[in-house]
Amino acid sequence: MDGKGPRIAVVGAGLGGLAAAAAMRRRGLDVTVYERADRLREDGVGMHLGPNGTRLLRRLGLDGFLAEHAVRPEALEVRAFADGRVLTRQEMGAAWEEEFGAPYLTAHRGELHRALAGLLPEGVVRTGKELVAHEETADGVRLEFADGDVAHADVLIGADGVHSLVRRSVAGGENPVFSGNSAFRGLVDADAVPALSPDLMYMFAGPAARLLCYPVSGGRQFTYVAVVPDPDWTEESWTSAGRREDLAAALAGWTPEALSVAAGAGEVRRWALYDREPLERWSTARTTLLGDAAHPMLPHHGQGANQAFEDGMALALCLAEAEPGRAGVAAALRRYEDSRRPHTAKVQLGSRDSGSLRLGGGRPQRGGAPGAAGSAGNSGTPGALSRMVQDVGWIQRHDAEAALAAGPGTRAAATGGDIGG
Repeated sequence: MDGKGPRIAVVGAGLGGLAAAAAMRRRGLDVTVYERADRLREDGVGMHLGPNGTRLLRRLGLDGFLAEHAVRPEALEVRAFADGRVLTRQEMGAAWEEEFGAPYLTAHRGELHRALAGLLPEGVVRTGKELVAHEETADGVRLEFADGDVAHADVLIGADGVHSLVRRSVAGGENPVFSGNSAFRGLVDADAVPALSPDLMYMFAGPAARLLCYPVSGGRQFTYVAVVPDPDWTEESWTSAGRREDLAAALAGWTPEALSVAAGAGEVRRWALYDREPLERWSTARTTLLGDAAHPMLPHHGQGANQAFEDGMALALCLAEAEPGRAGVAAALRRYEDSRRPHTAKVQLGSRDSGSLRLGGGRPQRGGAPGAAGSAGNSGTPGALSRMVQDVGWIQRHDAEAALAAGPGTRAAATGGDIGG
């Protein structure tokens, strides 16, 4: 470590790792990202960018990307699965932007991934570097890669996803929590679903399942996510192949708008919905975790990537303000963890306990045991949708950088409270 700050190694070039690296570069820090894949790519379809995420992406300089490629839905409509009638409508658009200080957007993961990578100069990201071992020493962290290369850094950040190697070294073993559900997801061209407006998000609420559709790529496509009770599908991978006929079977008897999604779907992916118990610690003296490596969560609040963006911005601030030397690094990582871990634990557990049950999911079970399917019927009532908005409003309003600057125990740093909209 020199007077310019610590040398930082980020393992994993997903959305969280790239955003963290961009935030660190923005603060003048020396960072290198190591990615196991031979080239940068992001497997996935659409994603939600809550106001808590979009305000940070704007600070990174992605205003132009968001304006061109993301969509600001004007409303969320909850519709009956059998006949498509509107059960209730939650206005969003300008109203949410005014309420939360930044817009709620939907975007294609791959497009955002490329935009984040474009914020980093050539050479910052090194591909084909699979971490196989690392060791903390008095002088830093030694990283060993599958190709035989060795690197050294002052700080190691594990942004290596839900199956994180770095997390195992920091926090030990884990006990996955299975929701009892699996999710189909993919893309469908807007032309194939003409009954769906590219200005709206849709939730078709069934008795034990739900179908969410929302526009991406400037409204040219829709992402769909169909969550269904299925204790037998246990493969936890976003890239697992699904079958269109299984998606169609899960939606049999649903409204024509829902069936058109299944009929027009391109490649279908399917993954089992797991999360983990919140960790008791994220960090050692020179190593910490970020994003799914720290707090994998169910998708019901649409907060996985947003929380990773918050992590990266907060960690960049902590490291930029760190005192020189090993003690300074350790104090910065403690500050980061103290700021982020209580907040993400609340988001993580909230997505599990309220989102999955209210919106047609199963009750999570420890150790992979299946849960009974819940009912989505209540999600179609105005009162239930209002409660759902209240549940996530405090998340949308959160400003990770402001909370860190304010310190624990202050109003700005609070992670709860009602939201009024």
